[in-house]
Amino acid sequence: MSKIRPSDLDIQPEGEQPFVLDIRPREAYQAQHIDGSHNLPVYHDLRSGDENALRQRLDEVPRDQEIVTVCKMGIVAKRATRILADEGYDATTLAGGMSGWRGYQSGTLGYKIRSLIWRLH
Repeated sequence: MSKIRPSDLDIQPEGEQPFVLDIRPREAYQAQHIDGSHNLPVYHDLRSGDENALRQRLDEVPRDQEIVTVCKMGIVAKRATRILADEGYDATTLAGGMSGWRGYQSGTLGYKIRSLIWRLH
């Protein structure tokens, strides 16, 4: 399963940006999200094993763009990415989720260490 690092997502050329699909609950999305992302609040359903919550809303996800899934830490987003890939989408997961994105944006030491580990894998 593929991942994209926050720094790589941030430097996508104009016109080539992926469709960022934030699966977190609406309240979490409204509190903070990646600019230009789209909220499809299926986090709790996927976390509990209900894949149909996402499958029933695939008409809200474009088929002609790369999809980057986002959740809190990237774990549940991996499930969304797998479902999308199973359905024929070009999908990847944001490494570290919103936690990773916030760390990248603020340049925290934790993010720098995680980024180094990601590069080594």
